[in-house]
Amino acid sequence: MQEPNIPLVENIRKHLSGYKPHEFSLMTLAHDLNQPLETFIKTFGSEAGLVEEVLDFEQKSLEAIFDNFNFTDVNAIDGLLIVSKKISNRFSDILPSITFDLRMYYPEVRQNFFDKRIKFVSEKIRKNIEQGIQQKLYRIDLSTELVSRIYISRLIDLHNPDFFPNDEISFNILFDVMFDTFIRGICNEKGTRYYEKKMKSMKF
Repeated sequence: MQEPNIPLVENIRKHLSGYKPHEFSLMTLAHDLNQPLETFIKTFGSEAGLVEEVLDFEQKSLEAIFDNFNFTDVNAIDGLLIVSKKISNRFSDILPSITFDLRMYYPEVRQNFFDKRIKFVSEKIRKNIEQGIQQKLYRIDLSTELVSRIYISRLIDLHNPDFFPNDEISFNILFDVMFDTFIRGICNEKGTRYYEKKMKSMKF
């Protein structure tokens, strides 16, 4: 399989959301995107290979949001605000674009991607929670493992159209509400005062 062409992967992602399982094939995509089938075969090898590359793109887009920002240099609440806002602004890059059930059709690829996402975000959020506790902004009784998993589970829920249909409520509104309830749940009194003051001075 050739090294994936990022612009091609991005273009493919834009066309995947409306596909049904029986429509998803390299041949169909090549036809719809007016690309030679041979290019798709050489680049991805198979439908599973294509799914893997699309999910890898989404994972790297998520990682870039965190990696481009150093949590340790700022107030823990500021760090979580900035990163979470970037997630909200770039959700289309990290939102799973393949809407049919990956667990049924590509279980191994889906599980590998899911495990990577959980591990990466958990480590980042855990560090932020530890930092916030040290800075006396977060509650001292927090379980960093539990809180990091709650953050991830809420992100996943926001992408579930069964819970939140995209045509009824925008992702940004959902994310803002999710983040507000999340951070209020982990802050102590000092942290809550700082958070509320910060929110008044910025548009989140």
